[in-house]
Amino acid sequence: MPNQVVVCAHRGASGTHPENTIPAFVEAAALRCEMVEFDVRATADSHPVILHDETVDRTTDGTGKIWQLSFAETRRLNANAGHDAHAGVQIPTLDETLECLPSGMQLNIHVYPGPSDGDAIVDQVCQKIKARNLYATAFIAGSDEVMQLVIDTDAKVRRCLLGSQHRVEIYAQLAKQMGCCNVQPLHRIVSKEFCDKAHRLGLFIHPFYADDEAEMTRLIECGVDGILTNYPQRLIRLRKTLS
Repeated sequence: MPNQVVVCAHRGASGTHPENTIPAFVEAAALRCEMVEFDVRATADSHPVILHDETVDRTTDGTGKIWQLSFAETRRLNANAGHDAHAGVQIPTLDETLECLPSGMQLNIHVYPGPSDGDAIVDQVCQKIKARNLYATAFIAGSDEVMQLVIDTDAKVRRCLLGSQHRVEIYAQLAKQMGCCNVQPLHRIVSKEFCDKAHRLGLFIHPFYADDEAEMTRLIECGVDGILTNYPQRLIRLRKTLS
């Protein structure tokens, strides 16, 4: 039923708040989104922080690749990404993000290794999931490389294979072979046929991403289980009208 489609706040409520920041995550929680997606990278001194891009250029007032900046340097940056109401907001740490999100919210944790810290960053995220006993609610999303690192580090951590765009025909099967519970296909490749195949394999489907109601409706009609969106309030409203 449409009213059961999971609302996943993409980088938090990033359409109205600075992406991947505490205000965006707090807003997603206030909207009662069932899932939040965020991106983890590591600083030069191995602190896991929440940032999508390789560089801080787009979302902060700084410049440079995140793996070349110290944690202290990242903390001095204004990460409001042009949202004047949130001037001075910082790039959050993984711990700060986990602390601000309510118990029971599903955590879609996209892990991006740097040039040489793949093992270390996956290990840190897995350790956080274990220490906080988030096995039931959190999963790590990432590339084939990241999936293998998670398996090698802690196979109890749930997984979501990314990288659907250029292998549509085999994507769901690859995810199943890697022991994934979720797939996160690019929205444009999603069809009823894709959803039927993924469901037969026991996979939960939450495409990225849809911000307009027409595409949200199309995805729901295809049979997706959830949708990533920068405007979760729109999907919440649509879900009510379709129920």
